[in-house]
Amino acid sequence: MIHLPGGKIVDHLDSPEATTAWLIERDLVDGKEQLLSYCQSKLCGLRSDLQNIFLMQATNQNIDQQVVDRINKALTVAPHISLLHYSADAGFYRAAEHPVTLLVEHAMSVIAEDAVTLLASEEAELLIQCEAEPCQRFMLRTHGRRQWCSTRCGDRVRAARAYARKRENALNSSA
Repeated sequence: MIHLPGGKIVDHLDSPEATTAWLIERDLVDGKEQLLSYCQSKLCGLRSDLQNIFLMQATNQNIDQQVVDRINKALTVAPHISLLHYSADAGFYRAAEHPVTLLVEHAMSVIAEDAVTLLASEEAELLIQCEAEPCQRFMLRTHGRRQWCSTRCGDRVRAARAYARKRENALNSSA
């Protein structure tokens, strides 16, 4: 979910079709199946849990064990191992082969694995939330002065500051 200027929100997981497209773009599903709303809501639940645990880590809050348990469940619910296949055209290849109900669980386990790898690494100390309102993204602070996740967020904050200064100067000069 991305918060844009003007209060606009872009959510690539707002429908089963959009969720399927998002997973296909990231090579987490092959596109032969269409996810159901049940699968979409499971993926949105994982996103919420990851946002919560990133926020807890970034702000040094106490870690909620229930969130950890749900992430661990996402890690273990589907196998990561891709099966070996053979076709006369392609020869041997590996592919995840899951029924539709397990398709999203496989994708969730891959996403959770990436998040857990970050949280369990030394880089977890670098995890911060973007300081631009209303952005809710997280990033790794690779430079001591880095405050924003993107140039767009930084430009928005600087423009807001400049506008506030200009408005304050106008109010002070008219008083």
